[in-house]
Amino acid sequence: MLQRKLNVANLNTPIQKLDYLSEQLGKNIYVKRDDYTGAEISGNKVRKLEYSIQYVFDNNYDAVITTGAITSNHARATAALCAKYNIECHLVLRGDEAIFEGNLFLGTMLGAHIHQIDSSVSREDTMSEIKEQLIAKGKQPFIIPVGASDWIGTHGYINAYEEIMNQTKVLNLHFDSINVAVGSGGTYAGLWYGNQINKKNIEIIGYAVDQNSEAFKEKVEAIIHELDSDMTDFDTIQINDQYIGLGYGKSTDEELAFYIEIAKQEGIIFDPTYTGKAFRGLISEIKQGYYDKQENILFIHTGGLQGYTEQTRHRIQQLITDQK
Repeated sequence: MLQRKLNVANLNTPIQKLDYLSEQLGKNIYVKRDDYTGAEISGNKVRKLEYSIQYVFDNNYDAVITTGAITSNHARATAALCAKYNIECHLVLRGDEAIFEGNLFLGTMLGAHIHQIDSSVSREDTMSEIKEQLIAKGKQPFIIPVGASDWIGTHGYINAYEEIMNQTKVLNLHFDSINVAVGSGGTYAGLWYGNQINKKNIEIIGYAVDQNSEAFKEKVEAIIHELDSDMTDFDTIQINDQYIGLGYGKSTDEELAFYIEIAKQEGIIFDPTYTGKAFRGLISEIKQGYYDKQENILFIHTGGLQGYTEQTRHRIQQLITDQK
């Protein structure tokens, strides 16, 4: 286990009860506001990057290469920390650059070198090529995988689990489950591993936002194996892949209408790429009775408001207009 990390995240993040939904559904539903962690604007990725960038320092790297979608929260947060610590940053981003906004705008403004690729091009191969180019120039580059989801970054959510346990003592609560969106596996892996080593009777439930449950289970197991080769029992991994919808970063009008409703009811905005899909899944599963044996339910808001592109905002404006 790694002991050293940066201390740049805004921690501890608060846990808030959703009063309206709790009364409506007959459950105590809480949200941990990891969208408050920072680096730059919102999102949870800085928890992982505190370890990843410390690892860069401790091993004398002087450049970072990472990847994600054109709207990636992780890429933007990496750019922010690299700017803060004067590290050369290269972002390999997959997607359409038709609209220069959101995380693409922020990452560029933070000084990152942007390498846009088509969906048919391998992100990993592109990062390897950039690494070789930088080595040829005398640099010592380090590749951080998508979402900082490896044995290094996942330490951030082992710590987050400990943070939650300390907060439950103060709140005099026991959570029956901790629920989170799963986009690259590292956040879920850290929470699940924290639960295992603390031997707590809490269900760790993930909601996939793109790939199927089996693919994510393999990712989570691989991350844990790198972290702790003695861990062999993965039977308690739970990842629900029934709420992916149209796919990564894509939303139906029904999904957008749900996000609008929650915003009006609770004053909390979930993004359309990660937390929106996952929270919609959680509420649907509660209504279907799959949480009947649970009383206190925690959802982790991992941020991502920059996922609301101009096109999506126009669609939401039209939906709100139609409701009037």
